[in-house]
Amino acid sequence: MSTQGTQVAPDPQDGSNRTDGGPLRVLVADDQPIVRSGLTMVLGTEPGIEVVGEVTDGAQAIELARRLAPDLVLMDVQMPGTDGIEATRTITSSSDTRVVVLTTFDRDDYLFAALEAGASGFLLKTAGSDQLVEAVLAVGQGHALLAPEVTARVIRRTLAARAAAPTGSTTSPGVVTDPGLSLLTGREREVLGLVGAGLSNAEIAAELVIGEATVKTHVSNVLAKLHLRDRVQAVVRAHECGIVAGTRPRG
Repeated sequence: MSTQGTQVAPDPQDGSNRTDGGPLRVLVADDQPIVRSGLTMVLGTEPGIEVVGEVTDGAQAIELARRLAPDLVLMDVQMPGTDGIEATRTITSSSDTRVVVLTTFDRDDYLFAALEAGASGFLLKTAGSDQLVEAVLAVGQGHALLAPEVTARVIRRTLAARAAAPTGSTTSPGVVTDPGLSLLTGREREVLGLVGAGLSNAEIAAELVIGEATVKTHVSNVLAKLHLRDRVQAVVRAHECGIVAGTRPRG
């Protein structure tokens, strides 16, 4: 089985709210009964996971997430009525519940829409059961799930937007200005840029010649100041704001 996603720098300071040590409570949202049953069966057999509910559309996902407050929602993209992207945006904006978006479509519009809506992970339905379980556990424990090719797409999209900007333009289409950047120290901006480039905490520590614990502190400060849920959103924000451009190449 090919791995559809990889953990991004597991870091207990990157936003996990789980401290009770109990099983990870997961809500499954998919409009196809066979797929939904399969996902529930795979996840339900894991000792560290409890499937607390199943729903068939985005509106039901929003309602049940509100009532049950699961740790994570495994969310299909294309569902009748309220789709998975809108449901993800509503759930992540009003609770600490994390979302892993699951789809059969390897399309950039779904990818970016999911990340911008607040998803902490993105998987294709072709992912094997082992990869699915690893992804759910990783995101539920406060890590992030971002395949290397996803980071590459974010970079390509941002560079393409800048190249398409009119001559003399100071803000390229697709590149945003975040007032929160002014709250970051110089070192925190450097760290954000390196996070955006896909470096782990250990790699950032080596790059900046500082301790890994110090890097963790900087990452936590960046997430707090920019109101970001996790490292995935930090990667996206770094590229949206053009913070990655000045980082030194890896290796």
